[in-house]
Amino acid sequence: MNTKNNFGKKGWTPELINSLEGKTFVITGANAGAGFQAATILLSKGAEVVMLNRNPQKSQKAIDDLKNQFGENAKVSFIKMDLSSQQSVREAANEVNAKVPKIDALMCNAAIAQVASQEFTVDGFESQLGTNHYGHFLLINMLFDKIEASEGRIVIVSSLGYKMGLKTIQFDDMNFDHNYDANTTYCHSKLAQMMIGYELQDRIKAANKNVKVYVCHPGSSKTSLINDKASFITRFAFKLMSMSPMVQSAEKGSYPEVMCATQDGLKDKALYGPTGRMEWVGPVGEGTLEGFALDKEVAKKLWNISEKETHCKWNF
Repeated sequence: MNTKNNFGKKGWTPELINSLEGKTFVITGANAGAGFQAATILLSKGAEVVMLNRNPQKSQKAIDDLKNQFGENAKVSFIKMDLSSQQSVREAANEVNAKVPKIDALMCNAAIAQVASQEFTVDGFESQLGTNHYGHFLLINMLFDKIEASEGRIVIVSSLGYKMGLKTIQFDDMNFDHNYDANTTYCHSKLAQMMIGYELQDRIKAANKNVKVYVCHPGSSKTSLINDKASFITRFAFKLMSMSPMVQSAEKGSYPEVMCATQDGLKDKALYGPTGRMEWVGPVGEGTLEGFALDKEVAKKLWNISEKETHCKWNF
């Protein structure tokens, strides 16, 4: 297990980005936290950003803030999408395909976490798996052709939590009806995202498609991910931890996904994020990737189940 940083002592920073004029980035969950910070960095380099968020009021506030910073001509817009609803994902993807001429990178940033009591999406899935994994799986499928037309990228934003849960996919009880735990189910959903990312890399390569897929995580960052869905103890513990050096800013938490969306020369079978203490904070680069996240048989089975549950097929 090797941790290395090919970007020097400071690690990767936005200073390494050249002009992004003419490039378009689609970001899920971009009205706050790391997603908003990613949008800020990309706009500062001349890119166009399309936000896919579920809250119109917060999205308009984010757009107003960005236009105040970069001027009224800043190329930032919003399309409503709720990842927990397959119908909403389909409607948003259709709107993106109709209105957005090109996608240079789709950044799968949005997530919910630490839901204290078992909840279900409108489609009947455990809420964290349904939102974080199935929602993004369907979105990637529906936008893939447009991404390929630009020889673009897909960025999967996972979490170090992938190695704090079951370390595999619980196929016999995907909804955790018998062993629900807020943290375990969150970790399960983030591992699912990662495994599909690496499986998608293999399928793209086998089909000779021109799309890059990268997997990253933000480390431990001050975002709104831990909210009122979490238990009081979880919220209190994170608030205390946020005051320590083991939690970094949301801006720094956005660096791994922005790097994966813009930097050339990255590896496929890698996990990018902070490389400092416990890989929670510190310079951004290639971190440790545990072998169970690359279990091919589990990934193939998860892929087949994901196609079935989201009613989508891939044309390769």
